[in-house]
Amino acid sequence: MRQSRAQALAQQLGWFSIALGVAELMAPRLVARASGMEGRERLVCFYGVREIVTGVGLLTTSNPAPWLWGRVAGDSLDIATVATGSGAKAAIALTALAGVTAVDVRAARETQALEDRRAQSFVDYSDRSGFPRPPHEMRGAAKRSTPALLTT
Repeated sequence: MRQSRAQALAQQLGWFSIALGVAELMAPRLVARASGMEGRERLVCFYGVREIVTGVGLLTTSNPAPWLWGRVAGDSLDIATVATGSGAKAAIALTALAGVTAVDVRAARETQALEDRRAQSFVDYSDRSGFPRPPHEMRGAAKRSTPALLTT
């Protein structure tokens, strides 16, 4: 995956996080009922805040990899929470979470790989002085190489 595709996917996941977070904050009862988590509306609101923060992080950073791994961690928390429920709604929610988690893991891995390659391509020149010879040999070199017309 090229960097532009990885960045585009991170941006899309950022917007998805914000949309999901807003839905969880604005309609926690509906989200809880749809996912088989009745009675856990406050937890749904908390997860909504987490989604919004992660989405904003993805949209505003130059390195989305840590934020994508944050989404993966959030997905794990969501799966653990929904797994405590029972019934068809919880099973459907778990299936949807597994799909979203797979996308998040893929995006995080590819973005992390791009960031790792970018970090490895950095060349460290801190041990170089810029002189063609050691400093003690360069002292007075400009004076010695200046034509006689300029030194009078």
